Amino acid sequence: MAAWAVPALAAAAWALRAAVWACLAASAMLVAEAAYMGLASLASAAAMLWRRPDARYRWEPMPGGCDVEAATGADFPMVLVQIPMYNEREVYKLSIDAACALTWPPDRIVIQVLDDSTDPIIKELVELECQDWATKKINIKYEVRNNRKGYKAGALKKGMEHIYAKQCEFVAIFDADFQPEPDFLLKTIPFLVHNPKIALVQARWEFVNYDVCLMTRIQKMSLDYHFKVEQESGSFVYSFFGFNGTAGVWRVSAINQSGGWKDRTTVEDMDLAVRASLKGWEFLYVGDIRVKSELPSTFKAYRHQQHRWTCGAANLFRKMAWEIITNKHSCMGAGLYSHCNHMYERHQKSLVSPFDALLDSLRECYVHAPHACCCNRFT
Repeated sequence: MAAWAVPALAAAAWALRAAVWACLAASAMLVAEAAYMGLASLASAAAMLWRRPDARYRWEPMPGGCDVEAATGADFPMVLVQIPMYNEREVYKLSIDAACALTWPPDRIVIQVLDDSTDPIIKELVELECQDWATKKINIKYEVRNNRKGYKAGALKKGMEHIYAKQCEFVAIFDADFQPEPDFLLKTIPFLVHNPKIALVQARWEFVNYDVCLMTRIQKMSLDYHFKVEQESGSFVYSFFGFNGTAGVWRVSAINQSGGWKDRTTVEDMDLAVRASLKGWEFLYVGDIRVKSELPSTFKAYRHQQHRWTCGAANLFRKMAWEIITNKHSCMGAGLYSHCNHMYERHQKSLVSPFDALLDSLRECYVHAPHACCCNRFT
């Protein structure tokens, strides 16, 4: 064996040993995360047994229950159902059919299809589908734009500018691949009607194609964690959780008060949720209400989705970090707000400058902010 080969083999053995230890460490991290997810889900599920959403918030069935024909129109608020879509040849019919089958008085609901498709054939198919439902006395509107400015956010914003949309009190949003059950509105709207502080009721996604391949199974595991742990636990402790962009019902006044839809990032749903939360609005996640949807089944579609979610969230944080920190409805902002008042009064007596008072507030905010935030939420 050549003399130079011995050091090379030693280096290769060392690199292989390091790789093995790295794999073991990664495996241990995955096991720890899985155990944590299991415990968190178990604790959340156990807590929900005695603090279900309908126990924490007032919920009463709509007049007449499921028999909407027996109830008068004045008993039901006006609801707008928005379905934004873009070249959705495979799924456009499923979403429109499901929306038109929602149980609600016909004169108190408007189905709005926001078609940004660039393929003229698909646009014609979607328009024909809407016309077909219109002949069945369904109040459905087919809306298109001259351009795609703002993409989904721009379409939703433009849809809210119509006169009939301004007359609606609540708006339900479904992406083109989502299929709500007929009783979706009957289950979600009562939370908004009887709890004026709630801006959003978010339902859970149910995946109809999770078993297509390994990638869809992994996506299901990841999103189940997102819903079961992040969103359910966040809702349980009255904390912030983001709007998922679909399968949710918003209070229109909350959207308007928060500044409406903005297209400054690719996560317009999270953008609106953050701004609404900073205005003091509350969100409710109801895991018992599930909406059928589809997962990206190709790597290209999955990569595009994850890139949009990740980069959009990072861009939103860059734009709103200071606003979040200084807002009195956020945890750190609540600490700043309360301690600035406290420090100002304390330093006013000792003749210390307001700037020094602010510095002291910043130093103590990290310790007291969570307490201040919890007090703000539960009082």
